[in-house]
Amino acid sequence: MAVSKKSTQDVVPIKEIRDDVVILKDGSARMILMASSLNFALKSEDEQNAIILQYQNFLNSLDFSIQFFIASRLLDINPYINILTESEKEQSNELLKIQIKEYVEFIKNFVKSTNIVTKSFYVVIPYSTSAISTSGGNPFKDLASSFGSKSQNLKSDVDFGEIKMQLQQRAMVVQDGLIRVGIRSIIINTEELIELYYKLFNPEEPQEGKVLSQRIGAGQ
Repeated sequence: MAVSKKSTQDVVPIKEIRDDVVILKDGSARMILMASSLNFALKSEDEQNAIILQYQNFLNSLDFSIQFFIASRLLDINPYINILTESEKEQSNELLKIQIKEYVEFIKNFVKSTNIVTKSFYVVIPYSTSAISTSGGNPFKDLASSFGSKSQNLKSDVDFGEIKMQLQQRAMVVQDGLIRVGIRSIIINTEELIELYYKLFNPEEPQEGKVLSQRIGAGQ
């Protein structure tokens, strides 16, 4: 009995990524925010209660579905090691060379004995021309698929422009709500979306983000 093989294109629900928007094969769309973290445990009890209240008010104010998604990946220190190695080669001071070499070995051994994981926080904002319902709790599926809804394919750039405008308006609402909780967020652009989805579909590669890792920390 022959087993039919599916291509990658058959499995991936994404039709295209353009102008900071993910267009899915069912015609619905996504805009994704990357959010900063918040060390809740270090807050006082009054601060924690205020954050919880603001967060509750934020969720109750929304008239559309959103999804919070956390991506965990092993940290790739190779770029950092390469920088240190180049610095060692350029040093004329022999003592500094020895210190840098010993530090590099320390970092390598430490990483081998300890799994260092980085966490990134995202908010997925959906838009569909039909009613949107929330699907079950598969984060990866929800991040790249359609919240269980069906919608018509985009017929023109006019359709796309309207969808992008609606997503931007929703993104502004979410960003305003998060900032009241003390969380900064940015809209992920096209290049960053491609990087994000590549890493999601290739989780075995501990690749350090070249684009996503810096903007949110700078508050841009």
